[in-house]
Amino acid sequence: MITYENVEVTQQFASDNYAGICPEAADAMEQANHGHSTAYGDDPWTTGASEAFRELFEMDCEVFFVFNGTAANSLALASLCQSYHGVICCDASHVETDECGAPEFFSNGSKLLVAQTADGKLTPAAIHDLATKRQDIHYPKPRVVTITQPTETGRVYSLTELQAIASACRKHGLYLHMDGARFANACATLNCTPAELTWKNGVDVLCFGGTKNGMAVGEAVLFFNRKLAEDFDYRCKQAGQLASKMRFLAAPWVGMLSTGAWLRNARHANHCAQHFASQIADIKGVQLAGPVEANAAFLLAPERVLNALRERGWKFYTFIGGSARFMFSWDSDLDRIDNLSRDLRECAALA
Repeated sequence: MITYENVEVTQQFASDNYAGICPEAADAMEQANHGHSTAYGDDPWTTGASEAFRELFEMDCEVFFVFNGTAANSLALASLCQSYHGVICCDASHVETDECGAPEFFSNGSKLLVAQTADGKLTPAAIHDLATKRQDIHYPKPRVVTITQPTETGRVYSLTELQAIASACRKHGLYLHMDGARFANACATLNCTPAELTWKNGVDVLCFGGTKNGMAVGEAVLFFNRKLAEDFDYRCKQAGQLASKMRFLAAPWVGMLSTGAWLRNARHANHCAQHFASQIADIKGVQLAGPVEANAAFLLAPERVLNALRERGWKFYTFIGGSARFMFSWDSDLDRIDNLSRDLRECAALA
């Protein structure tokens, strides 16, 4: 007997992973759940989702579907590297802080070359420094640059910044990989096309996140340089990422892309983050740790204020620089956000 006593009914903003499945993804999965269909990706939904991605990105890219972001990033980077290569990333990147060594594991040992950053953004100067730090045979050979868009700190690389990073990559003969767990939010922020935010400005491989955008599970790995996708299907199989009933990974993408929900969801989540930031802007002793550019808001506040907020039942994380992170999703409710803002104001006044 399943009980629901511990199910969170009221919305929390600790993570956009807390949210459920959006209607467009759920409806598409339900449509795929009628009758039988061929296994391992040889089905209409997988074909349809792949074609939808090619249309969205305006190019004939290679498309693969995996269960989660760790697999997407790690397998994508492994496809770009040999074991003696290095991957340039920033200190706040997900591959450095939250992948449990998976990029190194799946690449058979490629080393992460980590740049220290002030705001979680990698810069051309940092890429140059790490690419030229050592060029002897005793040190890993830099091969790939990976950036997170938006970053783990909630920042968004502008097209100008992306162009500069891509230029630095080309100068040093490096591939450019984009961790796009919240790629849709970056598109919404910049109001640009997915093509402009990727291959038209030098990105070779994108991991497009579906889970944080309203899906139950699933990420898409897009190779704009098709040569780099050689044997990637074998990597997926070996890593336990080849779904036998692949249509249930692919069908939600059909619903998300064909209806435009992927972008609507992101715009709503971004709007909610901006709304929250405006509601707490004048609270004494509380301030934003940085600009709100996507669907995250990071707050600096005294620990006693944060503890008081926790005592009122609110959940949030403080794992990035000690600031309190609040994430907003496709279904975030503005009234619930106002309740959070009101409690934060009261906690700050009583501290």
